[in-house]
Amino acid sequence: MARRLHPEERSLWNRVVQTVKPLHPVKVVLHPHPVEEAPKLSVAEPKKPKPKAKPAAVAPQQKPVKTIEGNLDSHWDRRFNKGAVIPDISIDLHGQGLAGAHSRLDHALEQAIHQRMRVVLLVTGKARAHDRASGTGRGAIASVVRDWLAASRHSAHIAAVRQAHPRHGGDGALYIVLKR
Repeated sequence: MARRLHPEERSLWNRVVQTVKPLHPVKVVLHPHPVEEAPKLSVAEPKKPKPKAKPAAVAPQQKPVKTIEGNLDSHWDRRFNKGAVIPDISIDLHGQGLAGAHSRLDHALEQAIHQRMRVVLLVTGKARAHDRASGTGRGAIASVVRDWLAASRHSAHIAAVRQAHPRHGGDGALYIVLKR
């Protein structure tokens, strides 16, 4: 608790207060003599914990596409973020239909596994709006490639799938890390 001002200090303080122009005017009531109230004795009620505010309801989002996250250590993630990963092979699926792209991906993964490659760069192109049921439109391959990988016969050999660094294609490419 702060000490009380002596009468001389209080008069000096009142003179200072009168010379100050407040930034935001507020009515201040100064008592010439401090009013001392006798402490009131009362039975204190136990404090009840305040109920915590519930977080605002979040609008439901679309179900995320099933992906193979794996459990790579932070060293891998740092290398991916820096773009320091050098893929062993690159698979470009541009200009292919869904059936042709799926076949080419399956064959290329089979070869990469057989040759004991570790990192595969899969270039699909950027995902765009399309009719997923018919597989038509731009970005159809990029929209379904994670589902293909999760359901493929090679999924047991895949350690993780990560978004590619911009120097390797960014949003239009993926790194597929194969198990040893």
